[in-house]
Amino acid sequence: MSRIDPIMKRFIGNENADDLATDILEVLTEGSNVPEAGNYYVFVYNAKTPGIAYDSHPLVAVTDVFQWGFKGLNYHWGEMRQYTFPEVVGGLYQVDEMELRDLRTLPFVKIILNS
Repeated sequence: MSRIDPIMKRFIGNENADDLATDILEVLTEGSNVPEAGNYYVFVYNAKTPGIAYDSHPLVAVTDVFQWGFKGLNYHWGEMRQYTFPEVVGGLYQVDEMELRDLRTLPFVKIILNS
């Protein structure tokens, strides 16, 4: 059984993205803010660059880790994105492939235009 199963079972479709993200993070285990390439993560992010749109609740397949942060495929955007360590709020929540499949169906994306 996936840790995401309880959320999937009660999912209606009209949930608020923030509430859904909170529910997801509550069933997962918070880890460090430094990922490992090849793993999947959910986390909270507050971008620092003004004037850009960013996903506050990313679901990412990490491809590269650097001293400043990491890069990965953001499934909500469908493209590669960069994340700096200081802007990751708390830790990263690693998910497995089964959980990734479920999470890709849940609308917890929150796109924000940074001012």
